[in-house]
Amino acid sequence: MNEVIEALRTALGPEIVLAGDAVPARNRADWSGLPPTRPRAVLRPRTTEQVSAALKVCHAHRQPVVPQGGLTGLCGGARAGDGEIALSLERMVGIEEVDPATATLTVLAGTPLERVQRAAEAAGFLCPLDLGARGSCAIGGNIATNAGGNRVIRYGMTREMVLGLEVVLADGTVLPSLNKLIKNNAAYDLKHLFIGSEGTLGIVTRAVLRLHPKPSCVQAALCGLTSFEALVELLQGARAGLGPTLSAFEVMWNDYYRFVTTRTAGVRAPIGADHRVYALVEAQGTDEAADQARFEAWLERMLERGVIADAALAQSLAEVQRFWSLRDAAGEFVQTLGHDHVSFDIGLPTGSMGAYVEACRARLEAALPGIIALFYGHIGDGNLHIVAAVPGAAPQPKGIIDRTVYELVREWGGTVSAEHGIGTRKKRWLPYCRTEAEIALMRTLKGALDPLGILNPGKVIGTA
Repeated sequence: MNEVIEALRTALGPEIVLAGDAVPARNRADWSGLPPTRPRAVLRPRTTEQVSAALKVCHAHRQPVVPQGGLTGLCGGARAGDGEIALSLERMVGIEEVDPATATLTVLAGTPLERVQRAAEAAGFLCPLDLGARGSCAIGGNIATNAGGNRVIRYGMTREMVLGLEVVLADGTVLPSLNKLIKNNAAYDLKHLFIGSEGTLGIVTRAVLRLHPKPSCVQAALCGLTSFEALVELLQGARAGLGPTLSAFEVMWNDYYRFVTTRTAGVRAPIGADHRVYALVEAQGTDEAADQARFEAWLERMLERGVIADAALAQSLAEVQRFWSLRDAAGEFVQTLGHDHVSFDIGLPTGSMGAYVEACRARLEAALPGIIALFYGHIGDGNLHIVAAVPGAAPQPKGIIDRTVYELVREWGGTVSAEHGIGTRKKRWLPYCRTEAEIALMRTLKGALDPLGILNPGKVIGTA
């Protein structure tokens, strides 16, 4: 294996190849909670040409390679195993172009999402992708996992904002498909092979992103409701009454709301903690007077009809941010529940979510008395998150919790991953939401694009 390292150093230069004990700690694990590993080396290229050269060497030596971005994934997809080589895009950072005429932004894959957002804002546009790890996650990783985030209900998943990609294939071939056209129907749209493939089919090095008009005003309300049925009625009313300005519809069950407002520093309850479910409704527009009047009139109608039991209306951007702090408090669960808590990212038909939550909570409590199970999510787009932990248990009974949650997902016709990907942690459960024929076709694609199986082996559909 020293032969591989020497070949890489010759092709790339010694400063790009860190081997053995020189591999930084940050490249040994991601946010999945899985234990650190000992990669053979980490490569830190600065250019697409260097990524291509690295893969040519690794392909020639049948050396497994694991692409890494911001390492904020929760499923182990960017975790390089012992003896594998991590290819980090952390040095491939920068906004190459913002084109106002086409409303596009061209960016290197290692660029943090927050930097993309700021570049779009500085040019008078909006990058609609937004998630809690914005300051750390890399746009290439967002694309590789087809990240969702807070505003999918209006703008869709990451896939919807990608117009073009530059990708390096397993053998080092560069696929330069940096398309800037919204309408381009010239045969297969190859970028979709790589969006959401978690680096198993190719490594994204550049992207052309579609931007949107920058909103000039935002309205938000935190609503308390007596039942899940009322919540569904509120969602339907928001879609009809707020139309295209509806930008987020986040839901928190009572257990989550009580937990974060009593155990998370700096988070307070805008309304009482006695409601069955809570909805954070946000609208973004371009006419403050008209949009504010529309939002307030809609909220008043929902209150008058008894859909909403109580509500707090944000009077400033600071209050909007305070409302969002309730939802973003999920990022603090490491401090309140410990590093070993179990988290889930599932998708279900929206109308079924209330029944699913009740059934899941009951089964978890029956199997593990005393368990803390918190339910919340982006319900407007069918995405439910669950966080669970048994106080004092070391280790946590993850097998029992996983099986309970995912067996119910299968019963309800949902998906085991709504926005976080599969990686290694969910590979076992993929057949719960994908048919044998679908998985067989995935294997065919993998075999065609990576016949030696060197790209992110063992992930998504791999056998390792």
